Amino acid sequence: MQPTYLPWIGYFDMIDQVDTFVFLDDVQLVKRSWGVRNRIKTPQGELMLTVPVRKTKSREETFYSNAKINYEEKWTEKHLESIKRAYSKSSNFSEFFPVIEKLLSAKYDTVAGLNISIIKTFAGLLGLNTKFLRSSDLSGIEGAKDERLVSICKKINAGYYLSARGSAEYIERNNPGGAFSKNGIELYYHNYVHPIYKQLSGNFIPFMSVIDLIFNEGLENSLEIIRSGRREPVHFKNIKNFVSESQ
Repeated sequence: MQPTYLPWIGYFDMIDQVDTFVFLDDVQLVKRSWGVRNRIKTPQGELMLTVPVRKTKSREETFYSNAKINYEEKWTEKHLESIKRAYSKSSNFSEFFPVIEKLLSAKYDTVAGLNISIIKTFAGLLGLNTKFLRSSDLSGIEGAKDERLVSICKKINAGYYLSARGSAEYIERNNPGGAFSKNGIELYYHNYVHPIYKQLSGNFIPFMSVIDLIFNEGLENSLEIIRSGRREPVHFKNIKNFVSESQ
């Protein structure tokens, strides 16, 4: 998957379910994607935090791995101040805020560098032992979309692939299972029901950054809460029925 900025908890559930997680960092960074933004909860509701990127290449040539972060906009200070205001009254603030502060103040050169460091740090704090790889470090990867994903699977000898639900739109477009079924790789889709946990103020808002969970519930409870939303992955042969029943 693309390395997301301050991902939601379902991202970490996917990491927890696999042996190897590949950061798809040599693909186009789409403007206003989750690669450069995510949400936290404030007393006024959700707030979007966005990482500015320098315009040094054409959009088609701007990948996660080469997209330069623009530190001239002082976004680090703004994000840290917003996070502090949102979560300073949480019982886990003094323990966890220094971790966030160190990560955001490190001044990583690229979007991939920043996001991967954040994700790997959070995974470690949560106690996940998944192996991480970057697609940009793998040689001989070919194709686009599901063909590219299959090429990565073959490169690392993976016979099972867990996909985000949203990817079904392009994977299943031409034939069931897309390139995976053609190449004998078992394809399943992530099946997740967002759990409810305690938040500081107002009604519960789902799909916030994982830091919302950790600030509110602490590291000891967070992994158990993340796993509580997990449901049996959906095999590609059943995905169309599953999606129609869910609507």
